[in-house]
Amino acid sequence: MKNTEVAKRRDEAISRGVGMQTQIYADRALNAEIWDIEGNRYIDFAAGIAVVNTGHCHPRVMAAVTEQMGRFTHTCHQVLPYENYIRLAERLNDKVPGDFRKKTIFVTTGAEACENAIKIARVATGRNAVIAFGGGFHGRTFMGMSLTGKVEPYKKGFGAMMPDVFHVPFPQDVHGISTADAMAGIEKLFKADLDPARVAAIILEPVQGEGGFYPAPAELVKGIRALCDAHGIVMIADEVQTGFARTGHLFAMEAYGVAADLTTMAKGLAGGLPLAAVTGRADLMDAANPGGLGGTYAGNPLGIAAAHAVLDVIEDEDLCARANELGSRLKQKLEAIRATTPEISDIRGPGFMVAVEFANPSTHAPDAAFTGRVRVEALKRGLILLTCGVYGNVVRFLAPITIPEAHFTEALGILEEAVAAARQG
Repeated sequence: MKNTEVAKRRDEAISRGVGMQTQIYADRALNAEIWDIEGNRYIDFAAGIAVVNTGHCHPRVMAAVTEQMGRFTHTCHQVLPYENYIRLAERLNDKVPGDFRKKTIFVTTGAEACENAIKIARVATGRNAVIAFGGGFHGRTFMGMSLTGKVEPYKKGFGAMMPDVFHVPFPQDVHGISTADAMAGIEKLFKADLDPARVAAIILEPVQGEGGFYPAPAELVKGIRALCDAHGIVMIADEVQTGFARTGHLFAMEAYGVAADLTTMAKGLAGGLPLAAVTGRADLMDAANPGGLGGTYAGNPLGIAAAHAVLDVIEDEDLCARANELGSRLKQKLEAIRATTPEISDIRGPGFMVAVEFANPSTHAPDAAFTGRVRVEALKRGLILLTCGVYGNVVRFLAPITIPEAHFTEALGILEEAVAAARQG
């Protein structure tokens, strides 16, 4: 079987609305390696978009899922509950930042988590309006699209978005947007368009994911916290991509010294199985009536079992410290490449949530074409990279945090070769 043959079948069978960054069809994977159906081997610096932080097929995750499969795979927790669901909620209530009593709900996807956080904020406050940030990504449902601050490809052609969703600029030093600009954007909203007494929530990613891996400055996070406190607004931290050791903390918000009222999570939570959650202040989480939250597959027992194993692996293998070490070494390599690559305009990101941004050296305009060449040249050499950013000019690095030393070193060498080849091309 050939990748090209399967690609033709895909074009006939699958909606073109499902985009693809490669035409590699996976056959098997282990930790940071993937083999395609032709037997080609790749180093995975995508991790399913920060899903398998603990690596593909981590033995402890696989064992936990296998053990659970021998018991039952589904009952629907709202019909027949199970203890490990409750125990995982207890663990998240303990680990999510915030010195207050917390409760948790489980859903299936990151978009669902964000949707439910908005539902909770609205029912708890009796308000409708929501403020989000330009460049943010919160899912592809209608509320998710509405919250997302990027038109192409997420909103284009899908008609009117949900009402009462407002966007303000997100700080991006490399593009001349400061924290003061972001806060001024909110104040302008309050003066011209939006009574703060109508605002249910402000949602932000501690590090923007799809938007370009821009970390939220501490001044912004603390400013949003103060603003929410002043106006009775619910602060929501979208930790769907930043969670579970990726930034060098279990949750990125730990670095800021303030806590959100609600935290959304998914991706790395269950090591590759679909599971998402909202954890937050108990009084807010209890505002909805029974039946108002949940879902048929919400908190599937296989995902719950996997998530317990993921939390154990993060703790036992000290993956937060490992993320900081790997991220530091990756940045050092990128700085060395930068010495001979004027197209590199910025290197950033906490822990192992690192990105490099490319721009034209003469005009300083974002260079999506060069970025694409880097990705393609890396793929030719067996390294899977992802691009992101509003301008498509950012490469984000999301290798499993468990990546073996030899594979990490090999990947850095390929990266250097790919950038050099992109400059020649």
